Amino acid sequence: MKFLKIVSSLVIITFCNHISGQIVLPIPTNIQKAFDKGTRNTDGRPGKNYWQNTANYNINLNFIPETRQISGSENITYTNNSPDTLHEIWFKLYPNFYQKGAVRASSVKARDLTEGVKIESFIVNGISENAAKARINGTNMTVPIQPLLPQQQMSFTINWSYVLNKTSHQRTGEVEDGSYFVAYFFPRIAVYDDVDGWNKFPYNGLQEFYNDFCNFNVALSVPKNYVVWATGDLQNAREVFQSKYVSRIHKAEQEDGFTNIIDTKDLKEGNITADNATNVWKFSANHVTDFVFATSDHYVWRASSLVVDSSTGRRTRVDAAFDPKHKDFEEVASFARKTVQAMSYTFPAWPYPYPHETIYDGLDQMEYPMMVNDNPLRNRTASIELTDHEIFHTMFPFYMGTNETKYAFMDEGWATIGEWVISPMIDSTIVDDYGMKSYDMAAGSELDSPIITLSTQETGADYYLNAYPKPAIGYYYIRDMLGDKLFTKALHHYITTWQGKHPIPYDFFNCMNEGSGKNLNWFWKKWFFDNGYPDLGIENITRKGNRYQIIIESKGNKPTPVDITCTFSDGSTQTMHRSIEVWEKGHKSISLNFNSNKRLINAKLGSTYDADNNRRNDIFRMK
Repeated sequence: MKFLKIVSSLVIITFCNHISGQIVLPIPTNIQKAFDKGTRNTDGRPGKNYWQNTANYNINLNFIPETRQISGSENITYTNNSPDTLHEIWFKLYPNFYQKGAVRASSVKARDLTEGVKIESFIVNGISENAAKARINGTNMTVPIQPLLPQQQMSFTINWSYVLNKTSHQRTGEVEDGSYFVAYFFPRIAVYDDVDGWNKFPYNGLQEFYNDFCNFNVALSVPKNYVVWATGDLQNAREVFQSKYVSRIHKAEQEDGFTNIIDTKDLKEGNITADNATNVWKFSANHVTDFVFATSDHYVWRASSLVVDSSTGRRTRVDAAFDPKHKDFEEVASFARKTVQAMSYTFPAWPYPYPHETIYDGLDQMEYPMMVNDNPLRNRTASIELTDHEIFHTMFPFYMGTNETKYAFMDEGWATIGEWVISPMIDSTIVDDYGMKSYDMAAGSELDSPIITLSTQETGADYYLNAYPKPAIGYYYIRDMLGDKLFTKALHHYITTWQGKHPIPYDFFNCMNEGSGKNLNWFWKKWFFDNGYPDLGIENITRKGNRYQIIIESKGNKPTPVDITCTFSDGSTQTMHRSIEVWEKGHKSISLNFNSNKRLINAKLGSTYDADNNRRNDIFRMK
C-alpha cells in the first residue's frame, strides 16, 4: 500500500554480542524457540521441521450492486501440517472492520456502519453446527472443534452475508455507482504458524495482512453488463463474454502491443457480456494468499502482454480497467507493462510469477494478488510512482508470503525501493525520493523507533517511517555496497529459499548473509535494530600543493554512504562516492584524498538517498 502521509505480548530480547568477532543479532525468545525446534535455521533456510498449513476454498458468491449485498457459500478443506493438535480454529472476518462498535484506527462514516458479517450456517466435517457456536470478536472468529490431529484435514461449509461499504473506502468498497472493488469478503482461516501459533491480531484498518498460501475456485454471480476482473484465471470466458471480446482477450495475451478489449464505443453499444439476467464468472487461482475481485458496468479495458521468462517464453497479461473520464489511466497500462518488464529483467530480475496484473481504477492505493486498486491522479509522475509501487508488492508480500501485520517493512520497504529504482526507468526525468525528507526530519526523535519494532505496536508517523523509507534506505545501501551482481545473487537466494512460504526478518537477514557470502549483521543491527540517527558532516578540508584531504565525520550512529561534490573556482565539479562499507569497522571518521591543480571553492555532502538529519554540517567552504 502507498502510505498517504497525513501491544503485542512482551518478549525478552537477548543482548547483542560478539562471537569470534562477528555480531549476533538480538533474537526475541519466541523466535529463538523456532530455531530450537528446527523450523528455522540460522543460515536463513527453513529448518528440517519447517511446516505451514494450507486450505482449498470453493466459493460461490452473489453480488447485487444496487444494494451492495454480498452473500456467499464456501467450502473449506483445511490441512493441519503442524505438529500440534488443534482444538479450535481461528477465522478472519475482515468486513467486520465496518461493524458497529469495532475498534478501528481510522474513522468510518455512520452510513457505512453495519451489523457485520452474518454467519447463517456452519457445517464442520459434514455435521451442521449451531452458528452461535462461532465466537465473533471484531474481525476474529473462533470455532471450537473436535481435535484436529497433525497431518489431518477438516472441512468447513459456511454461508454468510454482509453489506459492502458505500463510502469510507478502506481498501475495499463501492468506487462509484456501477463500480466496485471487493476485497477481504469471505471468512478465511487465520494463519497458524511455527512462531506465534494463531494469528490473533485483529484488523483495525492500519496494519495489513497475513494469510496462508491456498487454492481458490470462485464462482461470482453479477448482473448482466457487469464485467469482472479478479485474482486468478477466468475459466469460462466464452460463457460470460460475447465472442469478439474473448478474441480480444486472447489477442492481448499473445501480443506485445496494446489491445482495447473494451472501449467507449463498446460501452455505448452495450452487448459486452452474455445475454443473461445474471452471469456467473468462474475464476481459479492456486497457491496464492488471497482472492479479490472488481466489477463495473461502465469501465474500459486496455491490455497488453509480454514475455516475463525468456527461458520458457511465458507471458504475463497487464491490464488497466478504468472509467474513461479519468484520462490519467490511459497511460497506466503502459506504466504497468514497463513495471512488470523491469521487475522481470532488472530489479529484482525475477520472472513475474503470475499470469496477469490488473490495475483497477478505484479509491485506494492498495495491492492484492494479481490486482491493484489505485485512485486516479492528475500528476503523471505520481501516477507512475503509484503504479510501480503497488505492482512491486507482487513479490513482497504475495510471492514471498511475509507477515505484513507484524513486519510491514518486509513488504512496504521493498515496494518503496522498487518505486525508487523503476520510476526513472519509466520516465528518466523522475527523481523518486518518496519518504526521504520525512525520515531526515524525524530521525532520532521520539517518533523514530527501531525498524524491527512490531508494526502492531505502531500507529502514525512511526509506522510510516519503519514500514516505508527506513527499510528501503537500508536495502538501497546494501545494494550499493554489494553491487548489483552480488546483491541480486543474495536476493535471489532469499527468494528461491522462501517463495511460497512464510519468512520472518531473521530469515531474510540470514539469507542475505548466506547468499552474499558476507556477514552483514553489523549493518542489520545498526540500521534495523538500534535507535539513533544518520548524520555525516565535513569536519575539515586541507590542501598541500595539489593534494586535498577531506575529513568526513560520522556524528550519528546510522551508517550512510559518503557522496561528496567538490566545486572548483572555474565552475567545474568532481564527485566522490564511498559505500557504507567504510563504516563497517566502527570508524567515526574517514578521509578522502584527491589531487587537483584547481582551486577548491567548497565541498558538499549528500545525494538523493543519503539520509541525514542535520544538513547544516554538510557544506564546507574554503577560506
